[in-house]
Amino acid sequence: MIELKNMSKVFNQGTENEVRALSDINLTINDGDIFGIIGLSGAGKSTLIRCVNFLEVPTGGTVIFDGVDLSKISEKELRETRRHMSMIFQNFNLLSQQTALKNVCFPMEISGVPKAEAKKRAAELLELVGLGDKLDFYPAQLSGGQKQRVAIARALTTNPRVLLCDEVTSALDPNTTRSILELLQNINRSMGVTIIMITHEMKVIEQICNKVAVLDHSQIVETGNVKDIFLAPKSRIARELILPKSEGVDSIGEGGIYLRLVFDGTTAFEPVISNLALECRAAVNILAANTKNIEGKAYGQMVLQLPEDRSVVERIENYLDKKGIVYKEEESYVG
Repeated sequence: MIELKNMSKVFNQGTENEVRALSDINLTINDGDIFGIIGLSGAGKSTLIRCVNFLEVPTGGTVIFDGVDLSKISEKELRETRRHMSMIFQNFNLLSQQTALKNVCFPMEISGVPKAEAKKRAAELLELVGLGDKLDFYPAQLSGGQKQRVAIARALTTNPRVLLCDEVTSALDPNTTRSILELLQNINRSMGVTIIMITHEMKVIEQICNKVAVLDHSQIVETGNVKDIFLAPKSRIARELILPKSEGVDSIGEGGIYLRLVFDGTTAFEPVISNLALECRAAVNILAANTKNIEGKAYGQMVLQLPEDRSVVERIENYLDKKGIVYKEEESYVG
């Protein structure tokens, strides 16, 4: 459906203040995907998503939507194509002096839809996003999550094939984030809408996306199925995003051996580390962990700091082999 080929974006091109926001981006996003694009602030995520619908015109390369090169069509054809790619923003962008119903009606009315038809469609969409009882509420009367639901309803007015979501949960608390992501997932499944999700939070990617691209310093450094990258990240930035250092603890002293454990659902969720310490007669330090118990099975990753004594390390690795836990020695903890 969407192909980005060797796409780049340079601001202030040819000047002393030239900024390369994107470099040689290659991505394929298929119909029905919930495709995550993740990276730290300044990596180029928002520029990338705005290049997808040509709100930012790429400096080089091509953007292909349904086999059509967007750089080769007229402005009128581009406007029509954009109707199939709606955007949802972090800050909702609602009209503060209009009710929820009128906010959703607005894009339909400016495109010539009769008022009665627009009002009927807006009410249906607000019902779809769980706000059927808030039609006459103004944005100031709504919570952050409710405002985002209005924004989602508004984005659906053109019957888009793609939703472009730019940090749509960054301003929301964890419970509200979860409910918004569940809503988007339901829209994807029930309406067949492809979703491109820009975020800096791996937890958002884990919950909703089936594929992910990792963006670092304006370049794609890793792409693939979410499960594959979550369990075996190849790039430094992916490891940092999956197990951010702030979620771990500081190292107890310098040196030691570092092991990255991967739980892929083939082992039972049990107190692995306490059992390891007892059986191997060794003290280990958990530097970071992101594990889940799903139907009694363990999923996720953990980084351990082990003593420098190789005989102790061998006992620990033998224990992990016996338990069927995948691990990899690393020179340092880069999370």
